[in-house]
Amino acid sequence: MKHAIILLAVLAVAGPSRAGAPPASPHQEDVEHYEGPGTCRECHLGEAESFFHSQHYQWLGESPGLVNGGGRRLGKLNTMNDFCTSPGANWIGNVTNSDGVVLAQGCSKCHAGLGKRPEPVLSREQLENIDCLICHASGYRRDLYQDEAGEPVWRPILWRNQPGLDSVSKRISLPKREMCLRCHAGAGGGQNYKRGDLEYALATCDRDYDVHMGADGQDMACIECHTGEDHRVRGRGADLSGTDVTGPRLACTECHVATPHAETVLDAHARRVACETCHIPTFARTDATDMVRDWSTPQRHEAANKFSATITLEKDVVPAYAWWNGRSRLQPLGEPVRVEKDGTVGIMLPQGSRKDRDAKIYPFKLHRGRLPVLAGERWLVPIAVEEFFADGDLDKAVREGGREAYGRGNFAYDWVDVKRYMGIYHGVRPVEHALQCLDCHGVKGRLDWAALGYGEDPVHKRLK
Repeated sequence: MKHAIILLAVLAVAGPSRAGAPPASPHQEDVEHYEGPGTCRECHLGEAESFFHSQHYQWLGESPGLVNGGGRRLGKLNTMNDFCTSPGANWIGNVTNSDGVVLAQGCSKCHAGLGKRPEPVLSREQLENIDCLICHASGYRRDLYQDEAGEPVWRPILWRNQPGLDSVSKRISLPKREMCLRCHAGAGGGQNYKRGDLEYALATCDRDYDVHMGADGQDMACIECHTGEDHRVRGRGADLSGTDVTGPRLACTECHVATPHAETVLDAHARRVACETCHIPTFARTDATDMVRDWSTPQRHEAANKFSATITLEKDVVPAYAWWNGRSRLQPLGEPVRVEKDGTVGIMLPQGSRKDRDAKIYPFKLHRGRLPVLAGERWLVPIAVEEFFADGDLDKAVREGGREAYGRGNFAYDWVDVKRYMGIYHGVRPVEHALQCLDCHGVKGRLDWAALGYGEDPVHKRLK
């Protein structure tokens, strides 16, 4: 990233501070008072403009990784997921229960803006909406407040405490693991609910937990793999529709040789089996992850005084395995659902097969759900989930979602079972904890050989 290179250069040449020791950040002396994003733009206008165009701000990107992308810019803003469904009707605002407790604040909580929706055209208003500190300031926290017009906006929790806010604004650095995990670990409504392999434990883990991020291992930051320029970050997972950087996808061979094993048979496996398959035996090792979310059956939580979908959480989960050649198939909004052989609708499906020489066997979190669909057109319908958490009125939430997505409030709908394959890439274990031969080729091996295109375990077949 251009801003990363600039900041590293500044750190390298920064002179001694007034106390005689080099400052931890050049911003300790360059920033006197933080007065909002404009303070950053005084020196970093180019970086603000580049960030405006990035997927982290736009929540849209080019879609070359989709077999049915059709050249469209796709992302969170115009597709549907099987967790909180869509940001459209769920953007911003405190939703409270009858006790006055805040239950939800909208999808913008994890957007790097101050509350306005991203627009495609660059403007001063949009630049003023960019919240630089959410990714670049250690210890930064924010909450929802009302602006002068009574509209909800994100502000630093220290916005009335200028000395405290100034202190935080001087702790500028490249994004550290805990900064990335602020959003990526808490998405989907709870700790590790969504991704499964992005746990808060990664912020301060050891090598046994993750060989790359462990403090006694490589102690790597996220941006050491997820590199890029001009705020365009590399790394598209199998279930993401848009991407910031086109071209070759991230691969372990960028740092490791293609034949890293001492045994020939293992190197032969590496030609068709992804490294993650053997080196991430399970996921959700600390915090349970959401494996099934059924929106058709609301669940009442008396102690929390709230409603939710019926959610099935699991911990220490064995991945599902499938071929993946780097491309995926999306179920778009506004198109009739495509029903698979098992009767489910694939929200996002990895592409590839045993016959596809570009495909390897990868580990996935196979998330299942149940979502509304228009009775006639068979289009998926997003749900206005935020208010539903408080009042439990599911029918109203579905109709509000339909109004936001399609301009309709009066329609018939029923329910369909859906599934999404989500790539598992984090939590890489050291070699002593990698899968062994019998984990896959044993009598109760974890691979579904028939689903992978084999009649049976190929090792057993050779032994006959």
